[in-house]
Amino acid sequence: MVYETIAFVLFALVTVGCSLGVVLVRDVWHSALLLGGALLSVAVHYVMLQAEFLAAMQVLVYVGGVLILITFAVMLTKSTAESEVSGA
Repeated sequence: MVYETIAFVLFALVTVGCSLGVVLVRDVWHSALLLGGALLSVAVHYVMLQAEFLAAMQVLVYVGGVLILITFAVMLTKSTAESEVSGA
């Protein structure tokens, strides 16, 4: 029981820390990486609640899907913004 409480507190701190980092970090790429950390730690909370299906969906849909979309958006907008600045 003590180990479960320690694990819960540890991952709760990771979730809160990463969530604060998403909001406070100025770089979009680092914010996306912190969002991935927060979503993965929420998946760990689901596993601790013995909801493995929800944890798998959390990882597949949110971490896999949303973070890939953010990554592509960052890559596409950065190259467009840099080419507009250098072309002007």
